[in-house]
Amino acid sequence: MHEFDWSSIPGAWPFLWDGMVISLQITITAILVGIVWGTLLALMRLSSIKPLAWFAAAYVNLFRAVPLVMVLLWFFLIVPTLLESLLGLPRGSDVRLASAITGFALFEAAYYSEIIRAGIQSVSKGQMAAASALGMTYGQSMRLVVLPQAFRNMIPLLLTQGIILFQDTSLVYVSALADFFGAAYKVGDRDGRLVELLLFAGAVYFVICFSASRIVRHYQNKMKVA
Repeated sequence: MHEFDWSSIPGAWPFLWDGMVISLQITITAILVGIVWGTLLALMRLSSIKPLAWFAAAYVNLFRAVPLVMVLLWFFLIVPTLLESLLGLPRGSDVRLASAITGFALFEAAYYSEIIRAGIQSVSKGQMAAASALGMTYGQSMRLVVLPQAFRNMIPLLLTQGIILFQDTSLVYVSALADFFGAAYKVGDRDGRLVELLLFAGAVYFVICFSASRIVRHYQNKMKVA
């Protein structure tokens, strides 16, 4: 029977914290870039310009049909070469974090795009007609009238997708990047306490994600009351 020994955790906390910083950095950057790019993709899909709509649809369908771990492997192999050639970086430079952020951001943009497209379509068409009657262009109507209302409706879904993204950051192990999960695995493997460290990592993920989901639920209830 396995005898639990948690003594490795206090001494490894600085290393684990560095891993958590990497996980949060990937999460926050991918959320921001994903929402911006996802918004543009959603607008393209709703556009009457067929080439833009086709491109956006192909992009979204491609990334939603491919496993995230495969996308991360693609970018782990492709991004270093691109950065070395475009920025003149020395061959063999450590760009694993840049590769992970790029992969997550572009992958998540496909999911954010569908959330945002649904949010835009949930806004009454009369809003666009009213804005047009006031002399606004299509771009002004979308930016000043439709998108603010759509994003208000979408916030719970956007936050929920962000929680899923944080959980998925553990997949960066494919590039040997020491995120929180990777750091916990390495410490456990080094000290012969892999079970304890993985249980601890799982508990930390649970506390963070459960707390964030409760905040989202509280916000949803407030929206219903309002």
